[in-house]
Amino acid sequence: MNIESNGFKYELVKNYREGFDKDAFLERVTEYFDEYDYIFGDWAYGKLRLKGFNESKNKNTTKINDIAILDDYIKNNCAYDCKYFLLKKIK
Repeated sequence: MNIESNGFKYELVKNYREGFDKDAFLERVTEYFDEYDYIFGDWAYGKLRLKGFNESKNKNTTKINDIAILDDYIKNNCAYDCKYFLLKKIK
């Protein structure tokens, strides 16, 4: 499934427990996420939270937005077994 937002196209690469809701995503996403290679979304208390991640080789990557830490981020920052999704920017 491909999604378009702010002139960018994204591919849905992970949809854990059917966490992706296109309408909720489009309401929540802003231009802030345009610089990221990935957008991760998770559900907490009925609200969608978004976080941007970059490929490890991206010059703008830091320790906190490297896609290589995604599993740790989910484990440490998301509710146990929550719904979530991952979108990858199509270049």
